[in-house]
This record gives sequence, C-alpha cells and structure tokens, in this order.
Amino acid sequence: MPTFKSTIGKLDHLNMKYLEIPKDVIDKVGGMKQRVVITVNKTVTFQSGFMALGEGKAYISINNQRLKKLHADVGTTVDIKLEKDTSEYGMPVPEELQELLKQDDEGRRRFDMLPKSKQRYVIYYVAQVKRSQSRIDRAIMLIENLKQLPEGNEEFRKMLGKD
Repeated sequence: MPTFKSTIGKLDHLNMKYLEIPKDVIDKVGGMKQRVVITVNKTVTFQSGFMALGEGKAYISINNQRLKKLHADVGTTVDIKLEKDTSEYGMPVPEELQELLKQDDEGRRRFDMLPKSKQRYVIYYVAQVKRSQSRIDRAIMLIENLKQLPEGNEEFRKMLGKD
C-alpha cells in the first residue's frame, strides 16, 4: 500500500488540522469512497475516510490528541502509510453496543438497515464517552429511539430523541 510524506495543515474555517492526500495515492487505494487505515510516523494508527480538498486531492483530519502523541503540529512533515480498511464498519465497535445488538434482534435489524455512514455515527457517539455505564446508556437510548422511528426516516437527531 502507498507510503508518502505529508505536511500537517489547518483548515481555519473548520478549525481543524489535517493531512493532505495526493490524487495518485487516493487512486491507488481505490478512490475517494474507500475507507482506510492510516499510520503516521509508524506511531499513530487510526481508521478514517477521505474528505475532498479539491483538484482531485483529499484530506484526513487529525485531532490534537493524535498530534500530541506524534509531537507534531501544523507545518510538521510526517510519513504516512495507507491501507484499505476491510473492517465491517470502518471503526472499532464499543463492546457495550456489540452486546446490546446481540441481545436485541429488532435493534440489530434496524441498525443493519442504516447506511454505513449512520452506523458509524451511532458507533462514534457511543464510543466517545469514557465510562462503560455511559456507553451502555447511550447505546440503549439510540437503539430504542431507532426502533420507534419509521423505517427510512432514521435521522440521527431523532435517534437522539430530538425533533
């Protein structure tokens, strides 16, 4: 898989730091829709997708926690290795959500009907809290609300219980 150098940039209008991915690299891994596993400086590895940057280029955002592990910031040049992400969802699923989906057949069926992007959003929302009990509470709330929504109308805001 491709390895290359990139310089950490900043998108001021989004207040976000990113790694630029050249067009030829995107083509080598299968295009803009391909999810990838990215390794930076052989130190930090995470799953991600590409966001269009223009002129056939893309970017992958990188958060401050990862930059801290790399001892890097805007302007730092880093080594990057990309691999195709062959995982089911493109990110690790919290154990609490996995267990709930094993026990709740209707919740599993409705979760499986969601587009991959919404599945990842549910997974991310559950995973972003540190305490296990909070992950359980979030998973239950999202799946219970999902089951109440009409099929085909599964907006994330409504899964959160907001109208």
